[in-house]
Amino acid sequence: MKMNLQKLKEAEQQFLSRYPGGFGNPEMVVISRKHKPEKMKTLTEESFLPDFFEDPSLIVENMIKVVTRSSMVSVFEKPKFRDYARMISSDEKALLSRGLYERLYGDEAGGFEMMLEILKLGKLAKWTLMTVIPVYFSPHKEVFIKPTTAKNVIGFFEVEDLVYKPYPTWDFYRGFRDLIGEMKDQVSDSLSPTNAAFTGFLMMSSGL
Repeated sequence: MKMNLQKLKEAEQQFLSRYPGGFGNPEMVVISRKHKPEKMKTLTEESFLPDFFEDPSLIVENMIKVVTRSSMVSVFEKPKFRDYARMISSDEKALLSRGLYERLYGDEAGGFEMMLEILKLGKLAKWTLMTVIPVYFSPHKEVFIKPTTAKNVIGFFEVEDLVYKPYPTWDFYRGFRDLIGEMKDQVSDSLSPTNAAFTGFLMMSSGL
């Protein structure tokens, strides 16, 4: 994927100059702890064991738990998601649960579409809600998409062939995930203890 590699290398140099050791720098460690990445990863792994998906209501309650405790989801979206997830029908909970199962363990694209179908009924088809659980579950593979960050990263680093879409689509998600992977390969590993941390570096570097 074409991008301005010079800008990326300059951003790396500036970040490491300010924070030697990258996210291992004591100052960045303190900032990272506020997001409790390890705690959230453990919570998510323990909440979505394969056998648990036999009980869609349990899965939906665990989804509410993770979303509510996440520092990456806005305080406005949390109660809306909680209330909506609890009021939907048993069939809708089953589809939401099945979608998350596929997203984490099977047909990623199909699972994405299933989750999107249910969330859009409650006008909650938001990038943050679509991506927060997968990024905690697989922090080195998946990406968290925050609209302002995604738009500015694409613009600042002059990424070609990837246009931000406010309405979640699998094609954009896959493209952005590929972009993050390619960018990570160009810089120090100290900038990417997780993909969420790496996008944090990009956010800081693009002037947000």
